[in-house]
Amino acid sequence: MTNMDNKKKPRKESNPDSKLELANKIAKQSKKVANTYAHFEDSLFRIIRSFSSWIDNVLFNQRFSLIVSLGLAILLYMTVNFNSQNSLFGSPLLSAKTLTDIPIVARYNTDTFEITGLPTSADITITGEGSNVNAAANQKGTLVANLEGLTEGQHTVKLTPEGYSDNVTIKVDPSDVTVTLKKKSTGQFDIGYDFINQDKMNSIYSLGTPEFEYSKVNVRASKDTLDSIAFIKALIDVTNVESDFEQEATLVAYDKKGIPVNADIVPNTVKVKVPVTSPNKTVPIRVETSGEVPNGMAIETITMDHESVTIYASESVLSKINEVGVTLDASTLTKDSTVLRPITLPTGVKSSSISQISMDVKLGPGVSRILENVPVFYKNNVGKYKFSILNNQSTVNVELFGTQANVDAINPEDVVVYFDMTNAVPGNQEFKLSVEQPVGSLVRYSVTQPTIQVTVSGEVDNTVDESVGTN
Repeated sequence: MTNMDNKKKPRKESNPDSKLELANKIAKQSKKVANTYAHFEDSLFRIIRSFSSWIDNVLFNQRFSLIVSLGLAILLYMTVNFNSQNSLFGSPLLSAKTLTDIPIVARYNTDTFEITGLPTSADITITGEGSNVNAAANQKGTLVANLEGLTEGQHTVKLTPEGYSDNVTIKVDPSDVTVTLKKKSTGQFDIGYDFINQDKMNSIYSLGTPEFEYSKVNVRASKDTLDSIAFIKALIDVTNVESDFEQEATLVAYDKKGIPVNADIVPNTVKVKVPVTSPNKTVPIRVETSGEVPNGMAIETITMDHESVTIYASESVLSKINEVGVTLDASTLTKDSTVLRPITLPTGVKSSSISQISMDVKLGPGVSRILENVPVFYKNNVGKYKFSILNNQSTVNVELFGTQANVDAINPEDVVVYFDMTNAVPGNQEFKLSVEQPVGSLVRYSVTQPTIQVTVSGEVDNTVDESVGTN
């Protein structure tokens, strides 16, 4: 047997029964698939027939015909306008916001004309997309009245918004204004002055007369405005000044009521020099008592912790002041006391070295004393009349009340009794007698005779001292 013969293997013969079994399985599977497909196809046809029947019932039912028509109309509208910018669903939501008091500015030849009748502000309404409206509302826009190129006279112009985005619509209320242009002319005025912020300056200092670089100033305005100007003032700021100073003071025009006038002042400031001094004077303090000490007591002594005070004022004011007063109500005293009282500053005094004093007040039993033969004086004989007193009476008695030591120290020449002839007329007259109460005196004076009889002759004597004298 050869090698070729050894490599050959005998073929296995096919089994007829196996082939038949395989064919039967395939046939059964195909039949099963066919049945499933037929069942699915039958179900699908039934669903389509049911849906078609429902559609027929809806479309051709009279009760649902209006609803169907409306739905078809909406569907058609949406289909046609789907890409339109004006589509209901394609348009953005609009909003609006109103702003008040938007400032108005005018554009005109300010060198030539003066404008009147222009309101300071107007209202606007901003419309657009919400985000754009909010952004525009936060912008610092203005309203412009453009009068450039217009001549003298009355004009109505529209207000144009500026400074706002182009993405919004602006409506102005009012949309236009009526204004008047007047030609300017030039007038000349003297310069006055006012010190401002004097409350921020130490009161011990006094301001002198300002010295200006120039005394007159030109003002450009309409004739009506120039006629309304009463004065021009330099406003000199004296905040915290303590010595001589210089500054550029602002010039302001005012009418006769003191209301500022809008006008062009050329130049609008002036250089000024102001001297600063601190005039002062040291004067004694006098206690002025009022009322009566209760229970028959009287003031024996008053001892002050300060006998004098330094006051600050202008030289003219200081020259008229020789003392300052402190008041004490004696009716509040019931025993020896220490009293704290403020110093009363005379008119024109700005400040003082001390503002109050402490007084030690000692009391003692009150006694009365009659001071005899006190001379009688007259005052204010403005008519310079000759007159005589009934019975040639030239003296009266005066009652004194105080502590024993104080009343004993009073002499007749220390007391002034008088009658006032301001209203004297010729003939017999009765005048009231008065007694001067010296400032600071701890003794109370009273006249025992309240009136005096006087005969006024009517004759004039030019040698008579009309202010004060004795008969």
